[in-house]
Amino acid sequence: MIFEERTYRSQFNTSRFTGFEINYLETDVWIGINPSSFKTEMKDIAFSKIKSLREKLDAYIKSEPFFQKSLKPFQPSEHAPLEAKEMALAAGKIGTGPMAAVAGLFAREVGREFMQNFRVEEMIIENGGDIFALLNKEMLLSVFAGSSPLSNRIGLAIPEEMGEFGICTSAGTVGPSLSYGKADAVVVICKDVLLADAFATAFGNKVKSPNDVEKVIHMSEKYPEIISMLIICEDQIGIRGDFEIRLLK
Repeated sequence: MIFEERTYRSQFNTSRFTGFEINYLETDVWIGINPSSFKTEMKDIAFSKIKSLREKLDAYIKSEPFFQKSLKPFQPSEHAPLEAKEMALAAGKIGTGPMAAVAGLFAREVGREFMQNFRVEEMIIENGGDIFALLNKEMLLSVFAGSSPLSNRIGLAIPEEMGEFGICTSAGTVGPSLSYGKADAVVVICKDVLLADAFATAFGNKVKSPNDVEKVIHMSEKYPEIISMLIICEDQIGIRGDFEIRLLK
């Protein structure tokens, strides 16, 4: 496995967000909090939440190992933790295995822990390209798409007053996550970050070449939960939704 430095994290506005990273085992999370809401104890709280959630899921997977291995919908037992049931439900809607929603789950749980313990105006919790966000003002998000000539040239304008939502990205050419596709970036935005994560993974698997971009965009249209979607594969781009797309210099 080739390590790729997560340089895309540098795009977040440092005057808008006070940023820090939390690492535990395979989890590598970047957190941005609006400066007036930031508290130093957030670092310890985030680490503790990630560690406890990982321990809970690891303990459950020992009893039901196919939850982790399955690439198809999986029904957890009634004794499974709520988080595992939520992952399975989200992934089942698009026909993939529960682990397709794990990064979004970790991001959301850290974000909700902050919302329960602090007054937070805006925040970004980014976990391997999957984001749980709380935003009140517009944000222009540039899309990192590996070696594509469109990488960091396309900006997705997130409108103001979005509140709590998920922005998730899957790529077959970038990063360590499992993908059977060849897309440079499949970006999905939903109010539910677990759904966004599962949808991005599933649709990313279906993009095998630039010729698939339009077809996959059409396939996504039967899911009203998707607010916006963007696919980049080499020099081809597909767009769905009402969010404004801007060309960046």
